[in-house]
Amino acid sequence: MDHGSDCFAITPYGRGAGSSRVRVFEWLDRIGTDFAVGSYLSLPDAAPARLVRHPLSLARAELRLADVVRARPRRLLLHREASPLSRGWWERRLLSSAEFAVYDFDDALQWDRGEGGLVRGLAPKAAKARVAVAHADRVIAGNSVLAEWARERHRDVVVIPSCVALRDYVPKGSYALHDPPRLGWIGSPHNEACLLLISEALHEVHRRTGARLTLVGTTTPTLGALESLIDRIAWSPDSQREALSAMDIGLMPLAPTAYSLGKCGYKLLQYAAAGLPAVATPLGVNSELLSELGMPAALDRDEWTAAILGLIDTSADGRARLGRAARETCGRRYSYDAWLPRWAAALELGPVSP
Repeated sequence: MDHGSDCFAITPYGRGAGSSRVRVFEWLDRIGTDFAVGSYLSLPDAAPARLVRHPLSLARAELRLADVVRARPRRLLLHREASPLSRGWWERRLLSSAEFAVYDFDDALQWDRGEGGLVRGLAPKAAKARVAVAHADRVIAGNSVLAEWARERHRDVVVIPSCVALRDYVPKGSYALHDPPRLGWIGSPHNEACLLLISEALHEVHRRTGARLTLVGTTTPTLGALESLIDRIAWSPDSQREALSAMDIGLMPLAPTAYSLGKCGYKLLQYAAAGLPAVATPLGVNSELLSELGMPAALDRDEWTAAILGLIDTSADGRARLGRAARETCGRRYSYDAWLPRWAAALELGPVSP
């Protein structure tokens, strides 16, 4: 981290992690202000099994946070959490040290109480989110659900969605179905289990049409019997750019939980950016996005089966109209260019232009 700057951005992950890339790095790439960026270990996630393999790096990362506090930044942006080891102390100290501090969050961290393991339970994200909201000068929430919670605790909350850059996605050129049809999903390994929620529908669609599922993420099989239908592609900026346009139908199932309510619908926006027709669970912001993008919604097995088969049975021209309209809407309402002035204003950076 370059401590020569008086503006700091603190994020728990490196650029390779979707959340940090979308909510921090992509914005900073578009402005002229020189931010020093601290991304803890610069890893794609903070899974305990990954952290224990880097004890010296962990110690250095904690010391760097202390350096930022001592620097007393003029402006500080904190995304999600400062440290996976913190129970709120780093978030409080960092935000309190800056002349102007902004806290940004894009998941329902306030409802993440550390289930799923002893290490996560020792430093739950819920406590950190509450501390961060209390000590920030301004809060940026990724959607209205998160903002509603934050506004009960802070007077200055701004909603800025997770955005996409259309140039980062190759738009679909042909809407003729592959043989067999290619369903698709993109995301991080810990979210793959959502596909198990619709496994019966996927098997039924496969039985009727032979459709297979292209999964862009990890190449490690984790989904049991569903793996017989899956072709895996490792995520990279290049694979993300090209893989979605090679699919026929995108999928975004969500579990009916409070945590899912806070999701920012980023997968749907990625599909739309590629002009890819998609089906999603209408939960939280997804309900609004599905309506805006003209995409079908599905809740249970029968609805998922019918929605996927409906898009398969639609003519190529019909899928093209849907996909191209969604891409146009995405660029107009959910692109970095569309939201850059508001993001810069939230950081009090002065006028900027796309």
